[in-house]
Amino acid sequence: MRTAGEEIVSSCPQCGVEIRTDRRFTTWCAACDWNVDPQGPSEKKHGLDGVRRRVAQRYGERLFDELRGGETSTGGRTLSGLLAFAIALAVHGLTFALAAVGLLGLVRGWGGLGMVFGLFLLALAWSLRPRLNRLSDDNRVLLRDDAPELYALVDEVAAALGTRGVDAVVVDARANAGVTHLGLRGRLLTLGLPLWEVLSPQQRIALLGHELGHFTNGDTRHGMVVGTACRSLGTWHYYLLPVPNPNTIQVVTNLACVPFRLLVMAVAALLDLLTAQASQRGEYLADAAAARIGSTEGAVGLMDRLLVTDSIVITLRRESNARRMRGGSRVSAHDSDGLWEALAAYMDSIPASEHERQRRVGVLRGHSVDASHPPTHLRRRLLLDGMPLPASVTTDAEAAERIAGELEAVGKTLARKVVRDGYEGR
Repeated sequence: MRTAGEEIVSSCPQCGVEIRTDRRFTTWCAACDWNVDPQGPSEKKHGLDGVRRRVAQRYGERLFDELRGGETSTGGRTLSGLLAFAIALAVHGLTFALAAVGLLGLVRGWGGLGMVFGLFLLALAWSLRPRLNRLSDDNRVLLRDDAPELYALVDEVAAALGTRGVDAVVVDARANAGVTHLGLRGRLLTLGLPLWEVLSPQQRIALLGHELGHFTNGDTRHGMVVGTACRSLGTWHYYLLPVPNPNTIQVVTNLACVPFRLLVMAVAALLDLLTAQASQRGEYLADAAAARIGSTEGAVGLMDRLLVTDSIVITLRRESNARRMRGGSRVSAHDSDGLWEALAAYMDSIPASEHERQRRVGVLRGHSVDASHPPTHLRRRLLLDGMPLPASVTTDAEAAERIAGELEAVGKTLARKVVRDGYEGR
């Protein structure tokens, strides 16, 4: 074995060809796939998350074949979508019924035990109520006056997609991004600074095209009625979890809750199944929007970054630990300086061989960003199989610099938080 800087030169023990690998990453053979996935498949996901991942892979593969054949319709209102909507209304109807019975018990049981029962049901219904997304006090919110250049870019991307922009932008420390509804009619864009900072300007535009593209293809799972029903079911599931280290009475309570917990999980799984195909299709169509807006090259580059987001998490944890140790008991603003630049430099240094290895691992494992996305390698292949598209929205160096200036203050705040508290991941 020979070394040269970060490069290791060796022979494959399986087929004998020469291997050149960066010493920071797994040594593997591109000719025969020796050691391409040394850790093997990640641990099996059980319960609802496991169901979601299996459904995501199955529908993702099916829709890949359909869309590769030229099928691009969003499908409109389907029977499964209508059933999901009906189930969501039933979930909210149960919450309303609990509130009504609680109010009745409060009125009729005034001065007696009926009041306690009524108050309990009212409190339960309140915790299960449909909750609209709102901005919390700890969000790093950028409004239009705070970041006019960023909003101008978002508006330009939205106009190119035939939709409208967003009403607020939240910047956080996750290696991710997303859009959702804000209140009844508003729109919220969340930008994870660790992801934003490691993208090129055109990849950032592709990211905005992907996220805003969700508003143009009507993903039911993220709609107001179904989305809030899923959150209510999550609250039900939390309430019905078994009490750890139970006493005798709690053992009985745990056993009594089992059928109700299974019912809640079954309803949640059914909602996932009914909305999965529309959600998967929505992701593929959002990728197509990313390619139209930011170019096929920019969208594929974004996919490559998503394949190595684990490196973002590992790097930020390593940097935050090192900087916290360097700062001792008190972490100063100086200790967090250059955190995002160090992250971007490391991500830029990842060799092409590691990207290729991650793509092959993705094929083996069915890798996806999370349980709601199709396999990343299929998303990437679908973009590359189509006709290469130029960018319909571009930005110049001066505009990119102004956007960086608008994000500078929130970036410093998040960097200090990451170094002080450690990085939790995405």
